[in-house]
Amino acid sequence: MTPTLNRIPFWFLRHGETDWNAQGLSQGRTDIPLNAIGVMQAARAAEAMKGRGIATIVASPLDRAFRTAETVAAALALPVSLDEDLQEVAFGEQEGLPMGDWYDDWIAGTYTPAGGEAFAELVARGVAAVNRATALPGPVLVVAHGALFRALRLALGHEPNVRTPNALPILCTPPAKGSAWDVSPVALPPLPA
Repeated sequence: MTPTLNRIPFWFLRHGETDWNAQGLSQGRTDIPLNAIGVMQAARAAEAMKGRGIATIVASPLDRAFRTAETVAAALALPVSLDEDLQEVAFGEQEGLPMGDWYDDWIAGTYTPAGGEAFAELVARGVAAVNRATALPGPVLVVAHGALFRALRLALGHEPNVRTPNALPILCTPPAKGSAWDVSPVALPPLPA
């Protein structure tokens, strides 16, 4: 059974781009920094978050997410709190390798990379971390990772195996009826050429 999220709206922001994102490699817990595009994406996301009343920012401690969170926090004059459970999934032997067709099997629970974390474990960990975050003064912005948001998508009542763009703010709102949350990305201007 999928763990349940607190029925409290929250914002989610995946970190900006890294070189491994650009190359289509699995990062997992490998601590790859933002590249130049990722830095620009984080700054664009920071501008998009102004005026939205964010009261709390909670982030993964991995550098790519923490730097993205710091950029937003600077624009909003807020501190960043870290939660270890917002770290990206451990992909074990798949880290540093091209993204492959194994993702479907991993999400289905029929494959976990050697040394990696099962998808069900990621769902439980991610939901618990977001529930801790949304217990803080809100609105809350959670800054984390792509596979972690796939896990959250399952708890939000959506198809999990959907790629989340880098540094795209997403408002997650519980439904008035039914089980699927509203997952609304913010429209962002293009990055400068």
